[in-house]
Amino acid sequence: MADAGATWAGTHTFGAARLEAPRSIAEAADIVGSTTGPIRALGTRHSFHDLADTAGTLLTLTEVPADPALDDVARTVTVGAGTRYGVLASWLEQRGWALHNLGSLPHISIAGATQTGTHGSGVGNGNLSTAVRGIEFLDAAGEFKLAARGDTEFHALAVGLGAFGVITRVTLDVQPTYNVAQTVWRGISWDALLESPVDLLASAYSVSVFTKWGEPTLEQVWTKVRLDRGPSLPSGWHGGAALDGPTTLVGGDPNDLTEQGAPGAWLHRLPHFRLDGTPSNGDEIQTEYFVALEDAADALRAVRALAAQIDPLLMITELRTVAADGLWLSGAYGRDTLAIHFTWLNRPEPVAAVLPLIERALAPFAPRPHWGKWHAFDAERIAAAFPRLDDARTVFARLDPSERFANNHLRQLAVR
Repeated sequence: MADAGATWAGTHTFGAARLEAPRSIAEAADIVGSTTGPIRALGTRHSFHDLADTAGTLLTLTEVPADPALDDVARTVTVGAGTRYGVLASWLEQRGWALHNLGSLPHISIAGATQTGTHGSGVGNGNLSTAVRGIEFLDAAGEFKLAARGDTEFHALAVGLGAFGVITRVTLDVQPTYNVAQTVWRGISWDALLESPVDLLASAYSVSVFTKWGEPTLEQVWTKVRLDRGPSLPSGWHGGAALDGPTTLVGGDPNDLTEQGAPGAWLHRLPHFRLDGTPSNGDEIQTEYFVALEDAADALRAVRALAAQIDPLLMITELRTVAADGLWLSGAYGRDTLAIHFTWLNRPEPVAAVLPLIERALAPFAPRPHWGKWHAFDAERIAAAFPRLDDARTVFARLDPSERFANNHLRQLAVR
């Protein structure tokens, strides 16, 4: 067995027999074409379980040059799949272009984030996968294939869990650069959120609520106002006070966080963490569930009833919104969405025990789990949560009939 290391937070140690890190796409194609047995793509290791693992060969493209190609007429950029978002964002900003959104961490790889339906925030902002215009990938024979928005099967592939091939390059929508002002608010009550969740969460281009469940007030609310689309929020917004000095999250260094107060370019404000800083806490477990935004108040009340069980294990919860999309395995498929995120202490057994309690509380609201984070869903519940799973599975089977890109995780959830 190869020493393939572990996930970023150490929550899973990879068991692959072989780890390959080619330095070119041509080399990657040779490896896929000449290797027998199962193979899986490995990104920046920001999943929290064995989703990316395999009994055979792990193939990481993080050493392949980004080689971005901008088309300013089509408003797209095509870039290496293993490139980190922060690297691409810096390249785009230097040329006057931007992405519509970024996740909390700019350290994550483009293919890894989009294949799992990872997201930023904003009631009008689709997840990162919705910016994908096209995909180049290697099939089981090591042959190059293309898929583009507008193709019927693209709805399965844009959030495809690596179940159909190794993505080599991704084409993303871009737009002219813009500035964002970020403010951290304290003193906003839980009641203000529960009374009108959409009103609070739609107040800015991006809004993130950081809190624990048993407190009377929300610990922090981060608003990110896009300056070309509206004014800054008024003093006393929702009864809160804007924070003047530095803040921190999950016990980290304030210098690792993106700057508050002063306006700045999108790439320096939309993420919570700086590319040159330490992302999040690191010694943690993460879980996330997606429910319809229209059910936000009732879903939050249901989880809040479990505060006594949740808070002793919790570093922080983050609440964000995601716009509806048409991608079959997306957490926001078909509905505007509230994302309920948990950053847990690294206590695997008690965390695993509390997840079924949360899932039962959310069951009336048809929750969907984040594909790359801890949950307790089985195959039956996954099928109920993702109504187009059968269609996606048909696409995966056609593209990979020998199941080279399947693994135990996908089989246990009946995705392959």
